[in-house]
Amino acid sequence: MPGDVLIEEERIVRTGPQLNPPGSFEEINAEGLYLLPGVIDDQVHFREPGLTHKACIYSEARAAVAGGVTSFMEMPNTRPPALTQALLEEKYDIGAATSLANYSFFMGVSNDNAEEVIKTNAKKRSVCGVKVFMGSSTGNMLVDNLLTLEKIFSETELLIATHCENEQIIRNNLQRITAEKGEERLTAADHPLIRDEAACFESSFLAVQLAKKFDTRLHILHITTAEELQLFGNMLPLADKRITAEVCVHHLHFTSDDYAALGNRIKCNPAIKAPRHREKLWEALLDDRLDVIATDHAPHTAEEKQQPYPSAPAGLPLVQHGLLLMLEYVKKGSIPLEKVVEKMCHAPAVCFKIRDRGYIREGYYADLVLADLGGSTSVTPENLYYKCKWSPFEGHDFPAAIHTTFVNGYPVYGKNGFDESKKGKRLAFL
Repeated sequence: MPGDVLIEEERIVRTGPQLNPPGSFEEINAEGLYLLPGVIDDQVHFREPGLTHKACIYSEARAAVAGGVTSFMEMPNTRPPALTQALLEEKYDIGAATSLANYSFFMGVSNDNAEEVIKTNAKKRSVCGVKVFMGSSTGNMLVDNLLTLEKIFSETELLIATHCENEQIIRNNLQRITAEKGEERLTAADHPLIRDEAACFESSFLAVQLAKKFDTRLHILHITTAEELQLFGNMLPLADKRITAEVCVHHLHFTSDDYAALGNRIKCNPAIKAPRHREKLWEALLDDRLDVIATDHAPHTAEEKQQPYPSAPAGLPLVQHGLLLMLEYVKKGSIPLEKVVEKMCHAPAVCFKIRDRGYIREGYYADLVLADLGGSTSVTPENLYYKCKWSPFEGHDFPAAIHTTFVNGYPVYGKNGFDESKKGKRLAFL
């Protein structure tokens, strides 16, 4: 419905059908547009430090706000990985100096840094969570030692976010398929057969068992299979759930049928799988077994992705187009706009207990997006803000557009491009 929002400095101070505040003020006429809370993306890889030929916090945060993302939570598998408190805080320093969006960074876990991870308990009001790779990852971050896992799950007071794939199943599948075909004949279409349903389910099942054993706050990232969905429920309000799950935009959109055209461009971990899984993911999203929509933005250079399948890295850039993709599904009638806002804005704030963000509410930070559902956005290399300068959506026309993005009450992106005079803030947690 039509309405007004009054912003003073960084926060929303009043909302109503027609506000007439005293004194002088700047008015933005947004007639015909939709005002949404800014998207909170709970899983991105911005590659800094150490991998900045692919991306950096500055470049990817610009892409984020251009896509309506006002806050992000970034993963620890950089180089060096964020496995110490000092390295974690270095990333916060970079964010403070360069990010247009609000930011938080996960503490990383390896098989041998459990004591360092537990120190993060003292920062639970200023760090989004602890990230556990229960499957192969970049750097020394595969955690497959059960004693380490039990220590982390039993002693960590922060939310634990997990990447769940069983490494032994993956290795067995790879060995078998390579023996059958020969390594030189492997292609991206083999990816969901190597990183298959069993690898995902077994690892997610273990994570859920550990969380139930120790009453840990667990958030399982990028669910991809129908089989995993039996691990999650919708009987409790989100705020009361101890175990939650995320789905990513590319797993809601692509299927294994798309490898023929896109190949390594959609190679990611966990793999994009057969169409039956996508159908079940949509069902679980709409009935609230899946709680959050994210991007898992994971850029690599075009040259890296053009290598033969075994050498090409996994991951694709998505943070600029995640909201636009979901708005396309709104236009198709697949999901209500209110549900997109719930899963991309409200739910991340609730899951991570983010202070004063994720809603259009009086007293909250004015992280807002004006979206034009009557507009369009053509994806070309020239209008990509990713440092890697490619997208799996190149040539696609989204039937919506991001008109203006506000971070902490300030219009950082709009029709005139970016205003970089103000930076985002470090997220705070309840």
